Formats: sequence, C-alpha cells, structure tokens
Amino acid sequence: MSSSVVTLLIVCGFLCLSVAYLAFRLSRISRLKREAEIRLDQMERLKDSTQLPRIESRLNPHLFKNILNSIQSHAYQTYFALDKLANVLDYILYESQQQHVKPKEEIDFTLDLIEINKIKLSPLFELEVITSIDKNDPLYYQPVIAPLISVDLIENAFKHADFQNDDAFISINLSFKDGVYHLKVSNKNSNKSALAKEKGGIGTSTLEQRLNLLYGRHFKLERIVEDNVYIAILKIDLGGFGAEMHTVG
Repeated sequence: MSSSVVTLLIVCGFLCLSVAYLAFRLSRISRLKREAEIRLDQMERLKDSTQLPRIESRLNPHLFKNILNSIQSHAYQTYFALDKLANVLDYILYESQQQHVKPKEEIDFTLDLIEINKIKLSPLFELEVITSIDKNDPLYYQPVIAPLISVDLIENAFKHADFQNDDAFISINLSFKDGVYHLKVSNKNSNKSALAKEKGGIGTSTLEQRLNLLYGRHFKLERIVEDNVYIAILKIDLGGFGAEMHTVG
C-alpha cells in the first residue's frame, strides 16, 4: 500500500472521528438546551414565599435566555465553543441549584462564560483577562460561595461595551486569595445603549439584594464611571463570612 493511500486513510479516519465528536457535542448541547428551556419555564412559573428564591428566579431565567441565544448563534462554530457551552449549561442546570459551590467551580464557570462571549468579538477587539488564583487556599475547594455571583458584571460588560470605537476595550481581573473573591470588570461605555438605565435596572438591583441577603457586611460592590469608562468591583470576604457563621452556629 502506497504512502499516499495510507495518508488518505489516516485523513479520512481523522475526519470521521471529528464528525462523530462534533455530532456527540451537538447532541449534548441539544439535550442541555431542552433541559434549560424546561427549567426556564418552571422558574418563570414558580412563586416562592421567601425573598432570596424570588430574586434568584428573576436572575436565572435572564441568564438562561442569554446562554440559549449564544447556543443558537455559535454552537456550530468550533469544538471549543461547544465544550464551553456544555460546561456553562451543566453549571447552570445542576451546580447552581446548590446554596453554595466551591470558588474553583464559580471561577471556572466565569472563565467559560467569558470564552463564550469572546466568540462575538472581533479579533482586533481589546479584551484583557487577568487571573490570580491561589489554589492552595483552604477555601478554594470548599462550598463557600454562592453560584452565579459573577454573571451580572461579566454580562453587562459585554452587553454595553462600545465595540465601534478604536479605543474600545473590556478588562476583567479575577482573583482569589486569603479567602477573598475579587472581580473587577471595566469597559468603554457605548453611547448607543441605554447604559444608565440598564445598570440601575433589575440585574443590578438583583445582585445587590442577593449579596446583602447572603453576605451582609462581608462584601463590597462598587460602580464607578470615569471618562466614559464603566468600572464594577466586587469583593467578597468568604473567610470572614465563614468564620462569623461558624461562631454563630
């Protein structure tokens, strides 16, 4: 058998495996999408008597809609996108139903969410993502942080960034050290969107209510506008919060 025939067989085999893998990932995405749509319908109908579940029922459907839109727009582009979409949907459908998750899980979810949003950007767009994670921190693998706590800041940056100007940018700084979860998101404002209204709308008020109910004095959320640049900073002292809960208990 000639080398060219062998090469052709290898290429054909690789293509077959690639198609099979893509079909598998698309099938999984389709299943997760159906589950998400069912969960979305259930949550929109749900009427709970406690304040926090009501707040979360407003947050999660909004997130589901954005993720489903991303699936429809980008699921057929790359294996990488399919993996990230599947990871994000897994987290939303299953892990986010827990009262607390591990910082590692929330950070992985946040980075996957950023990767999904990157698909929509031009290769020339300035996106800076800086992470500083202490994986040796005792709390890194402990269920101490509320799930989906990063969504509002990340999605607002991609939703309201000015993608038309040459100086447009998004900067995301994510760190976890000494039991402190820190997320700083900056973006150049777009004059074409109702930014002020959106930033003061349901998403923003929901995040503040949720943080207040969950962490009390152990969090700090700042929003700053400087030279048409919007800056959001979230800091949660999980170590201090956990110590206080342990003392009370």
